[in-house]
Parts: sequence; structure tokens; C-alpha cells
Amino acid sequence: MQVTSLISREDHDHEHHHHHDGDDCASCGHDHEHTNVRLSQTVAGLIFVVNAFIVDWLFDNGSAVAGASALIGAVILGAPIVWTSIKDLRRGILSINELVGIAVLASFASGDYKTAGVVAFFMLVGEIIETRTAEGARASIESLIKLTPTKARRIKSHSSQGTDRTDGAEEEVPVSELKIGDVIRIRPGDNVAADGVILTGQGSFNQANITGESLPVDKRPGDEVFAGTQNLTGALEVRVTRAGHDTTLGKVRDLILAAEKTKLPIMKIVDQYMGYYTPLVLVIAALVWAFTKDLNNVIAVLVVACPCAFILATPTAMVAALSAAARLGILIKNVADIEAAARINAFIFDKTGTLTTGKLAVSRLAPLGETKPAELLLLAASAEKYSNHPTAKALAELAAEAGVPLAEPQNFSETAGRGIKADVNGAAILVGRAQWLKDNGVSEDFLKSVDLNETEGFSLVFVAQNGRCIGWVGMQDKTRAEAKDALAELKACGVRRIAMVSGDRQPVASRVAAEIGCAEAAGDCLPQNKVEFVRAMKAKGYRVAVVGDGVNDAPALAAGDLGIAMGAAGSEVAIHSATIALMNNDLRRLPFLVKLSRGTRAVINQNFLFGVFFILGGLALAAFGYLHPIVAALMHNVGSLLVVFNSARLVRMGEELEHYRPEAVEPKSGAGSRHESTGQLAPKVA
Repeated sequence: MQVTSLISREDHDHEHHHHHDGDDCASCGHDHEHTNVRLSQTVAGLIFVVNAFIVDWLFDNGSAVAGASALIGAVILGAPIVWTSIKDLRRGILSINELVGIAVLASFASGDYKTAGVVAFFMLVGEIIETRTAEGARASIESLIKLTPTKARRIKSHSSQGTDRTDGAEEEVPVSELKIGDVIRIRPGDNVAADGVILTGQGSFNQANITGESLPVDKRPGDEVFAGTQNLTGALEVRVTRAGHDTTLGKVRDLILAAEKTKLPIMKIVDQYMGYYTPLVLVIAALVWAFTKDLNNVIAVLVVACPCAFILATPTAMVAALSAAARLGILIKNVADIEAAARINAFIFDKTGTLTTGKLAVSRLAPLGETKPAELLLLAASAEKYSNHPTAKALAELAAEAGVPLAEPQNFSETAGRGIKADVNGAAILVGRAQWLKDNGVSEDFLKSVDLNETEGFSLVFVAQNGRCIGWVGMQDKTRAEAKDALAELKACGVRRIAMVSGDRQPVASRVAAEIGCAEAAGDCLPQNKVEFVRAMKAKGYRVAVVGDGVNDAPALAAGDLGIAMGAAGSEVAIHSATIALMNNDLRRLPFLVKLSRGTRAVINQNFLFGVFFILGGLALAAFGYLHPIVAALMHNVGSLLVVFNSARLVRMGEELEHYRPEAVEPKSGAGSRHESTGQLAPKVA
């Protein structure tokens, strides 16, 4: 009976009454009222109907008792259906509720109360199943509200003075009172009350509901935390940067709810012609009565004509697809984009932060003379130990991976954009660009040992010990570990053209493209050049998806048939600039999105075909007297359940991706690059 799209149905209890008066419901997308029925009421009515069958079976003279019991049961079960039909008619709406209502009343008119009760029962069971299915699909969305605690531990001294001290007394306040700049304390096991930046403490966070990562993520001072994520370990103090509906969690929830209310073009067509369906069925029922004079045939026609299987074809598939995508951190703003993704045959990628990690990593250790690689790493990483520069982080990361213990630097000093000085194990160490070493008295010609082409995106750091160069370190913005496999999988999915556009120099773009197996790469692209590249590809007949970071790639994202923002967690610009947002940086979500969209389209087509043949076959059988009303009601529910179960297959798609943990992206340093290099560390231009 429930024909309102599960996608577009609004939540009456929480939203609807804030925007519409009760009499204006017809204007907000509802094409009929929902049957207001409780499970207990359905069970009570069933007991009376079953009792009528038992009395008839056990007692020869119990027909009066059986009839009374069946009448009571039929009234209990049929009243909600008839009342819903009356309300529809009073609002000037003719829907399929009237078909069921007429079928129940016709059964009453024939005096067959048991048939009336059984038909009403099966129709109500179908309503309950469909409603519970919709509620189950929405449960994960509505639970986002509950993820954010109602109370927060605010630190008084911080909120009043705005300092970074941690000795303030706690006060428990409602989350609604939190403001930007407040500092809150988060204990182990707490859910985070608002988006913010960690001031003190370290912790491990479960943020699966935001990014789709199944493994906890370690956070330390300076890292961002999101409302609704759970702190598993450690006590932290966090400065609030976004609160209430402005948090990432609030935006995620709003986007998913907005997506639920959108419709595919096919559903708009179905809604447009559904108003003609009920009169057509009533005409068919009248013809059946005219030719057969059998009321049971008419009742069976009215019951089997309820197109629940047909109408559930798209909404159930869309709910399942949205659930599967949201589980993996893929936010789809409009369900029509699921269908659009199935037709994509070209991808255009940004480079930095999309195909690469956006942070430096050591790619080459080149010791000179008798210096060993481990010694070069020890001296360089130890000297840089207290630097905040991306170079220092890359060296420290490699030292930790290699198990090289760092020494404590003495007399540490740093010259922004050039290099550092420090004493390590009694030796004077210089780390920085070549000119920095020369300005500090290193006169030998150490540049002749360099065999890397810096124009291809390598950054060089030179290391000197007591006035003598002992080696250099080559670094680069490394490609994402899964990038090559993800692009290969896209090609396997039938994507005909994959290109990369970047603001970096052409040699850099060509090197990265060669590493990941991308056949086409364009460098030196400003934002407007990217837009022109996208339009040129679309002009050749391609359906183009543009993948970028959602900030300076926004014009290109908007120019594509599909815009996909990478790493959108916490980024308001990323969420709003693209049609689809990936809450983490796992590129394998892209081939999954293509497969999900194609799988969804296939399931919808299967559901539609089944629904059409089910109705046509059922009408033929009912018209010629081969279908009893009770069997017709049972078939109605079976048909709806088959559609629901067929669509539910989509929910399990992508389970193999849940155990992938994407690399954490370091916050971008505001310091300028101090390398003889490409400017990779400078603010990203393209």
C-alpha cells in the first residue's frame, strides 16, 4: 500500500510539522497518507479472524460465533485502510489506497468477513514490512543525531580568557551552548561534541561514521577532530572550530537527508502518471464485474493491481545504494548522481592531494665519502628534530620506520626557508638547501654528486658535518599507494579515458602519471585551464567525472558531468563544490562508485520488469477467476518482498574496502619551501 517513495518521504515527527500545516501536505510531495496502524492492532485483528476459521472448523453450529468473530477482526484490520482512503479523497487525491479500501468494502458487502479480514491483514502486513524497511534504512542516518552527545565538558578559564592553559575547572554545559573558541575536555570513551583542533593530549579516534575508515586514527596536538567521532584512548583538550549544525557531522546528515528527498527522472515519470493508474484499475474492475458478475474476481483485481512491487523498484534500490555508499564515506547529494555515475566513461584527476598524498616523503638517501646511509639519516633527522617543517616530518617518519634512534640536538636554530643548525653528538650539523651550506662555509663542489632531475618534482636537502658535506636527501610528494590499482580497476570497468591535470610543471606531472599508469597528463594548468580541459573532453562526447580536492579545483568539479571531492571530511568547500564527496582519500572508492551505480541501475531494471509482469499476470489471473482474493493479497506481499530483497543485495557491495586505512594527511605548513625544488610545499595553486 505504501506508494510514497522511500527516498522522498519526509519525517513527519521531526521535520514536517515545522514547514507545513496539516492541510498543505499535498504540496510537499506526498501523494497519499500512510496507513496509521500498530503491530498490536494487526495481531489483535488476526486473532479474531483466525478464531472464526477455528470455530467453523470445530463446530457445526458455530457459524454465528464465527461470523461475529470474523466481523470484529475484519473491522479492526479494515478500518485503518478505509479511513486512510477517505482522508485521501477528502484531500482531493486519488491513490492506490482507494483500490485496497474498495476491495475491503467489497468483501464486507459480499458478507465474506473472513476474506475481508485476511485481505486487510495481508495488506497491513505489507504496509508494516515496507515501513519498517524504510525506517531501518533511515536508522543509520537518524543515528547521526545521537552520535553527538547532549552535554560537553567546557573548561571555564579557556572560554573566558581564550588561552591555551589546561588548568581550568570543568563545567558541564549543553552542546547547544558551545561557541567557536570554547575549549572542551574529552575523556576516553567520550563522543566528540563539536569539530575542533586538539590543544593538548593524544588519542585514538573511531571516525568510521565520518570518513568510512574502519580502523582507529591516532591524533595529536594540532590535528582536527570531528563531532560524533569517539575518543578511544587518552584525555584531550580541544578548541571548538565548528559547533551545532555547522559541524562536519551536521553537514553529512543534512546531505544524506537531502539526497533521500531527491528522485531519479524515472521516479518523476512514475509519480506523474500514477494519478491515472487508479481510475484505470477501477475501469478494469468494472469490466470484470460486467462480464463475470463475480465479486471475488473484482476484489482480486483490486488487490493484485496495487503496484507496490513496481513502485518500490527504485526507492528500495536507492536506499540500499545510499546506505552502501555512506558506509564507505561516499556522500551522494542527489540520487540522480548514482545513475549518472553509471554512464561515466572518462575521469580527470587533479594531482597534488588527489593522486599524491600532498606531503613530502624521502625517496633517496645519498651519503658521500665514508658516511653510511643510517648515519646520514641519524644526523639529519636528529638535527631537524625540533623543526615543524615538512622536511623534518619526512625525515622523522623514515627514521621511525627504519628503527634509527634520534639523538638530542643542542644549540638548535632555524632560518625560515633556508635550513637549520644544530649540534648532534658533539658535531656541528647543517641541513638545508645548497646555498645555505655554502653561506655557512661549506666550499666543496658537492652539487656534482646529484643525479636526480629536480624538474621532475624532487626536493633536495643537503647535510654537512663540521663544515663538510656528507650527503644529500631526495624527497618528493609520493603517489598514493592505491592509485595505480584504482586507475587500473577503472579501466577494467570500461572507463575509456583517464587524464591528470596539474599546476605543477609538465615533467612533474609526466613522472607521476607514469608511476600510476595514467596515459595522459597535462601540467602547468591554472584553474581556468582545467575547466577548458574538461569542456574539451566533454565536447568529444565523453561523460566526464572530475576528481579533485574541492577547493581550488571547484571550477573544474562544477564543469564535469560529475564532480567528486576527495578528502572532504571537515572541508565545507569540498562538500559544497562537488556533487559527490569522498570523506577519506581512498581512491578505490571511485571504481566502487562506478560498480555501485551500474549495479543499482541493473537492480532497478530487474525490479521494474518484475513489477510490470507481476501486475499484468496477476490482473489476467484475477479477471478470469484463477486468483482468490486471499491468494491475491498473499501474492502482493510476496512481490513486494522479492523487490525489497533484490534491492538489499546492494547493501553488501564494497565490504572488501572497509578494512583499508588511508594515510593521514599532515596539516599543511605555512612555512615556505627551503629546497632547490619545484615548489611542491608552497600553497597549492592547481
